[in-house]
Amino acid sequence: MRPTTRTKIQLAEQHLRRVRSAVTDQVDWAELAIFGLHALEAAVDAVSLHFGWATPPWHTARQENATRLAAEHGLTPVATLLADLNEARKSEAYGDLTRPPSLDPHEVAAAVEEYVASALELVDPK
Repeated sequence: MRPTTRTKIQLAEQHLRRVRSAVTDQVDWAELAIFGLHALEAAVDAVSLHFGWATPPWHTARQENATRLAAEHGLTPVATLLADLNEARKSEAYGDLTRPPSLDPHEVAAAVEEYVASALELVDPK
């Protein structure tokens, strides 16, 4: 089954719930990095599909689409955050990065939440 704008935005919202639960008194960086990345990527895919763009399943393609969405449609630029979250994900999963990105967990969660909300508003205005 091919993904649709609706299935992708729903997926972004599901991942966002995991982001919220990862940012508590004891931050779970593995959860935050993985689901922050996946929530942003699903939101980028949803909006890209909304505009009829290709959505290749590569991190770099989603970063390119995020850059284009920011330039052409005024969405918050998140390409750098996507790259940083991917690096943080790898750092948590493999433990082999000597210098994982310096990220504030609450700023990350807020940025992901804002982007998912903006994507939802764009593809499904109420």
